[in-house]
Amino acid sequence: MRPTIQADGGDLELVDVSEDGDVVVRLHGACVGCPSSTLTLRTGIERNLQVHVPEVRSVRAIE
Repeated sequence: MRPTIQADGGDLELVDVSEDGDVVVRLHGACVGCPSSTLTLRTGIERNLQVHVPEVRSVRAIE
């Protein structure tokens, strides 16, 4: 996922993963303030993680 995001001038940092399966990430670069970042977070990052790690319940971004 990161190479795709980096190719668009952004980046992604894993901040935390709770025991309940909630993942917290921080977006960097072009992703900060981008109107499409919420869509990227849900349809790209969250969905991809849930496919590969079924225990992931949700993904949210912090500043």
